[in-house]
Amino acid sequence: MRELILRGLIGGAIVTVFAELGDLFTPKRFAGLFGAAPSVALATLGLTIVHDEKSFAIVEARSMIAGAAAFLVYAFCVSRVLLRYRKSAMLTTLLMIPAWFIVSFALWALCLK
Repeated sequence: MRELILRGLIGGAIVTVFAELGDLFTPKRFAGLFGAAPSVALATLGLTIVHDEKSFAIVEARSMIAGAAAFLVYAFCVSRVLLRYRKSAMLTTLLMIPAWFIVSFALWALCLK
């Protein structure tokens, strides 16, 4: 229970910092992006460092970086398809999810070596 409360407090503090960063940039749609994912990731990573071995935290950090890179590829592919073919956003995002998985698993396999 203590760890859950600590995670909430750390996550809340980091959300506040990233929300302020999001307010600095335009368009304001970036505020949500800066608010949620980085704060949860950093809070989880911080607790992992405190409670587990450093080697486990390193694996977690690499996994987060690989997931972010895979999402970047996914977002790029979705934006290219939407701009070029003018298809439905819902259909395009759903059909491009395999690109995210392929890049994620490829990076995961490379990080294990």
